[in-house]
Amino acid sequence: MSRPRALAALALAVGLLAACSPGAAGATPADDPADDRPVVLTTFTVLADIARNVAGDHLRVESITRVGAEIHGYDPTPGDVARARDADLVLDNGLGLEAWFAQFLDGVDVPHVVVSDGVDVLDVTEDAYAGRPNPHAWMSPLRTQVYVANVADAFADLDPAHAADYRANAAAYSAELQDVHDELVAAVATLPERQRVLVTCEGAFTYLAHDAGLDEHYLWAVNAERQSTPRQVAAVIDVVRERDVPAVFCESTVSDTAMRQVVDASDATFGGTLYVDSLSEPDGPVPTYLDLLRHDVRTIVDGLTGRAS
Repeated sequence: MSRPRALAALALAVGLLAACSPGAAGATPADDPADDRPVVLTTFTVLADIARNVAGDHLRVESITRVGAEIHGYDPTPGDVARARDADLVLDNGLGLEAWFAQFLDGVDVPHVVVSDGVDVLDVTEDAYAGRPNPHAWMSPLRTQVYVANVADAFADLDPAHAADYRANAAAYSAELQDVHDELVAAVATLPERQRVLVTCEGAFTYLAHDAGLDEHYLWAVNAERQSTPRQVAAVIDVVRERDVPAVFCESTVSDTAMRQVVDASDATFGGTLYVDSLSEPDGPVPTYLDLLRHDVRTIVDGLTGRAS
């Protein structure tokens, strides 16, 4: 073989290897032409996991955003739009979470369902977002049961032949969510009342705190703000000192730099990283939504009781 032809063959082989690699940029389950199941797109990985538990094997469920993405200010790519056009259904959280979503669907003729419809909403109470719905309703296992019912209805409409399976899967998954809620309440009940204070970077735990009986404080209300002000940091330092809060926390999708300032200015320790907007990789600490909830509860309780490393 001549040198030019050999180089061309090598380049083709490398290209094919890269395209087949699981980590190749843009590679998604939708690229499998042999899988002819209806495709459901969700806006983020947590919703995708919830939807997969309802779908079982009947549907192919994918997330528009990848693991670790910050969902509030996500910037969709042309590839994301192309995937949406090929989907059979799109699911979003709603409640103002995905600020980019309306523009994303502009010109995309695909059915879409807001999975938070019917949830008992709690409002943001501080900063520029005061009075608006707090979008993180999935952080309540009780409210997520509403999500699950909405997803089951959407799947039954999309694929009536398997409607009974979707509703059975939803019932089983809702029972697991109820178990997690009961675990949450029991774990927080072991804390002295004075220690039932949850201090985080984002106000993403309003629903979880409400369910568990925790007093919530945070640096900023919604991650769209992207950073804290000196006044916000000072206010949280005051709370931590006055309440003698033993540990503070931050979320996986934002920098914990500002919260480290709170630690340096008080007797609190950094209790650990919490997960809200994104799951982890499969070999990480929160590969599923139920893992996310249990990880966060365990991290909070360990931090507030001094058991955190």
